[in-house]
Amino acid sequence: MKLSVNLNKVALLRNARGENYPDLKYFANKAVDLGVDGLTLHPRPDHRHATSNDVIELAKMSKDRGVEFNIEGNPFSKPNNEFVGFCELVKIINPDQITLVPDTIDQITSDHGWINGSHDEDLKKTIELLKHSSNNSKISLFIDDLEGVEYAAEMDADLIEIHTGNFSKGIDNGDMSVISEVKKIIDCALQNNLLINAGHDLNLNNLHYLVEIGNINEVSIGHAIIIDSLHYGFEKTISKYLEIIRK
Repeated sequence: MKLSVNLNKVALLRNARGENYPDLKYFANKAVDLGVDGLTLHPRPDHRHATSNDVIELAKMSKDRGVEFNIEGNPFSKPNNEFVGFCELVKIINPDQITLVPDTIDQITSDHGWINGSHDEDLKKTIELLKHSSNNSKISLFIDDLEGVEYAAEMDADLIEIHTGNFSKGIDNGDMSVISEVKKIIDCALQNNLLINAGHDLNLNNLHYLVEIGNINEVSIGHAIIIDSLHYGFEKTISKYLEIIRK
């Protein structure tokens, strides 16, 4: 299992003061120095945290440092003022991974995965275009359940990212049935020749359950890493996560 660190919350803190403090590139380089496998940014059209320029700079830095870069976002997000546009950013940076998420501008965070809908034809065409414009990239769909796995296969994605919000809540509430649900999703993905990532609400208390399940390619973690850094410091926090993943 690999760890990709989502640095959106560092960018959010920086934006709160309108200055370059904290410095996003400093923490990106620090994470790489500590041994993470990749970096993730999820730019939104309002630039409330990661900006288009952040994406371009960190994608280049990731290539220079030899780690993977994952861009997340809604593929239908068009250019808007300083926001370059999601597909336009992909074309500029040629990332290792593109995680497509069906979020809207007013969502606080990505809280659901893709399902069938009126967007189906447009999404499949967009995936084809992304593969053509960035042919070294693996495309992942953010999904909730077994139906989402089948949908990802239908859309010709390379990976799924399991939305682990319900999994995390279940663990918090002592409902271990969520583990078997994740196992079912993984088994279905493997049957459909899809690689498996996971992300959302993962933390030091629940991550080891995913490690024990196995067959997960990568986890993307951001919010919890920044919260835990308030307790332990950034370096020790990253080390704690890597220790769990690499046991």
